[in-house]
Amino acid sequence: MSDKPNWRTFIVACLLILAGSLLAHQIQTAGNIEIKDVRFTGANGNTLSALLYIPDNATADTPAPGILAVHGYINSREVQSGFAIEFARRGYVVLALDQAGHGYSDAPAFANGFGGPAALSYLRSLDIVDTNNIGLEGHSMGGWTVLAAAAAAPDAYRSMVLQGSSTGSGMALPGTPDWPRNVSVVFAQYDEFAPLMWEVAEGRNAADSTKLQALFGTSAPIVEGQVYGNIADGNARVWQSPPVTHPGNHLSHASIGHAIDWFAQTLEGGNPDAVNDQIWFFKEIGTLIALIGFVMLMLGSFNVLLLTPYFSRLISANSPSAYVRRTGKWWVAAIISAIIPVATFYPAMGWGAALLPASAWFPQAITSQIAVWAVVNGLIFTALGFIIRTGKLTYSHQLLPSISIALLTVGIAYVSVLAADFLFKVDFRFWFVGVKAMSLDQLQIMLVYLIPFTVFFVLALRALHSGLSVASDRPLLQYCSNSLALMGGFLLFLIAQYSSLFTRGVLITPGEPLNTIVMIQFVPMLLIVGIVSTYTYRRTASYLPGAFVNALFVSWYIVAGQATQFAG
Repeated sequence: MSDKPNWRTFIVACLLILAGSLLAHQIQTAGNIEIKDVRFTGANGNTLSALLYIPDNATADTPAPGILAVHGYINSREVQSGFAIEFARRGYVVLALDQAGHGYSDAPAFANGFGGPAALSYLRSLDIVDTNNIGLEGHSMGGWTVLAAAAAAPDAYRSMVLQGSSTGSGMALPGTPDWPRNVSVVFAQYDEFAPLMWEVAEGRNAADSTKLQALFGTSAPIVEGQVYGNIADGNARVWQSPPVTHPGNHLSHASIGHAIDWFAQTLEGGNPDAVNDQIWFFKEIGTLIALIGFVMLMLGSFNVLLLTPYFSRLISANSPSAYVRRTGKWWVAAIISAIIPVATFYPAMGWGAALLPASAWFPQAITSQIAVWAVVNGLIFTALGFIIRTGKLTYSHQLLPSISIALLTVGIAYVSVLAADFLFKVDFRFWFVGVKAMSLDQLQIMLVYLIPFTVFFVLALRALHSGLSVASDRPLLQYCSNSLALMGGFLLFLIAQYSSLFTRGVLITPGEPLNTIVMIQFVPMLLIVGIVSTYTYRRTASYLPGAFVNALFVSWYIVAGQATQFAG
């Protein structure tokens, strides 16, 4: 790829976004399914958000069975798309909820039954829904959401599926042999939250959980796939254990298939399509293609902007390098740079939780913890620069043009997200790594967190380019080297974590399931950061434009995808 400004990358990016969005849209509307972005009023006047999937068999004259589908903590309604697509294809009206304080639903998180009771009431209010045939499905904390709905309206549903969730944990009511009604528990063999959910060390041992046995009305180990109780009496129970992880339920044909099968058994009016007839994964492929196009669009937009007279002053082909070639000193610096962000991750997240509880200024708990980690690492990298000295590099910084081009670059990318949502009802994602538009409240929150993240990226990318750049590197090696320096430590640690989980049944850090899942997102995000920072550095010989682009993008990404625990 040429480093000279041109339109090529921009055009390819637009084509990828269009192709991926079209594919995703075609899959999620296959069979004449209509998708609506809906808002409705919850408890205390709070607005709740959801995607409503309407199959063509659902009309006021012929109401169809309905399903309330709910994501887990620090996710959003789009994460449930695999379930929602397959339910809707089988004739169910599906309401995929943004929990309170998540996505576009008003804060605070956890309030008013997580929004579950109000969502069930809204679903029942639709004249296209058969109120005698309603199912509830929730993943992780989404399970607690549907349990709250079931507790608030005990006769308003017929069955439920708990995906990676449980009764009697967190803020969920305990289960009994008679409550909730007709429950399918889908709990993965390698679920990271097994101790919290079912009080067993390993997910594959859930059959021995005394809490699960109490729900099933037995003191013996639960037999997988065997239906306990009676569907007609409302006390049926079944346990399934797919060979995936907690977040892996969303990418599992088996997990989705178990939910399809249970609702086919417990609800009337759905289509009898085979359980293994699933197309949802092609939607994931489509939004992944669009996500790749989105990253390329940031690069292409930056490149096109350099063609303008104002930003052309940023162009410089003489990118300074810290090393002529790789030496032992370089490898020491690279290894330290990879280890420190991982070594500080769990402690810094703990410090953030203690120092910055949710407040009016910092209303997102997880975002605050990541911000503390970022600032700590930015300071460490700066200090290391004085300890592991290289030749002093000279940069020609232009602050105002650097900030301006970053704002325009990310702004153009943001418009593409808005366009995809408006035209196709999709965002750009794979699995739970998703780029979505912000609400106005989230935009205000993002501006606060932008400050610490800007500090981090300015310090971290200065350390990267001043401490690890090699003059002899060809472009591909430079991209790979910088990306691995940023995310390689996380990648290797996660490989070790999940190797332990798959072989021993537990993580290396069994007390950190949530933060380990949060860490998964660091790999693709820091990969993107590495690509963007290298791309911009090669064209401008300055780390500032890339630092500002990454600060804007990552702040947007994190805030839009996190829970807001404090209502301003």
